[in-house]
Amino acid sequence: MSESLRERKKRETRLRISDTATGLFLARGFDNVTVAEVARAADVSVNTVFNYFAAKEDLLLDRTPEMEDTLARVARERRPGESVLQAVRRDFMEALESRHERYGFHEGSDAFTRMIEASPSLVARVRELNETRDRRLAQEIAGEIDADPDDLAPAVVAAQIGAALRTVVGYAVRRMMAGETVEAIAPDLRERAEQAFSLLETGIGGYCVRG
Repeated sequence: MSESLRERKKRETRLRISDTATGLFLARGFDNVTVAEVARAADVSVNTVFNYFAAKEDLLLDRTPEMEDTLARVARERRPGESVLQAVRRDFMEALESRHERYGFHEGSDAFTRMIEASPSLVARVRELNETRDRRLAQEIAGEIDADPDDLAPAVVAAQIGAALRTVVGYAVRRMMAGETVEAIAPDLRERAEQAFSLLETGIGGYCVRG
């Protein structure tokens, strides 16, 4: 079904508010910008801002629902004969190759990370996002294999995958913050990611293979 004019205008307004807010936050710091200032810069009312975004943090992390579902989606859409770990490994490498932002390594990651680390509320929100992403992956695995409620394996597998991703991406972003470019870091990041996934393969690589 094609998008109606009303839906398109709402989508464009939401995007304009988010883009305006992100620009202000990057320039001045998240905690130094008020919602009222965002509203004025985006030429909308404060009430309109909150009609689209439940909290100030959502102005910056406006893709949170999509990001929280990333790993569960990869598991859900994986190929026959492919384990959850193998699917995540493939998807991460594809994102690295295309420089897609879904795992947090892309142009601008360094500035984004600096802004988040300077704000306790953003640090807390990102931690919550990561925890939710891991939990949804665990739920996806548990649902597929009809795991017993007391079976901790799905949660353990999801936690290990999530931790590995955060570790390798965090390593790359730290190098960006030190002044290196995405293009300079990417080959080494691929190698280190392969090492991390290979370590997991020896323990959970054969877990939950799609029949």
